[in-house]
Amino acid sequence: MIYPSNSDLSKNGKFNRYTLVIATSKCARILTDEYVKQREYAEKLIANKETDKSLISMIKREYRDEKAVKTAINRIHEGEFAIVAAGEDAPLEETAAQEAEEVNP
Repeated sequence: MIYPSNSDLSKNGKFNRYTLVIATSKCARILTDEYVKQREYAEKLIANKETDKSLISMIKREYRDEKAVKTAINRIHEGEFAIVAAGEDAPLEETAAQEAEEVNP
């Protein structure tokens, strides 16, 4: 069985499967882009000999070790990413701003 289930993610029928798939793919793209940014930053530091850490240790574990789709589904379920229906105002995402600050100190 897959956890969380479609009914858990759909907020009791508010969103259909198509909406969940699109939202998950967009979230996974955001996570993949963040991984690429962190990796490029780490590679730049290593190339300039500004650090002696390994590449793996400089990238957040959730981006490095987990699949982007799995992480996206978990974040949607936990409420870190919100699914916004057409015509609704998007909520402010403080977590995205915080993560961006953590990547580029």
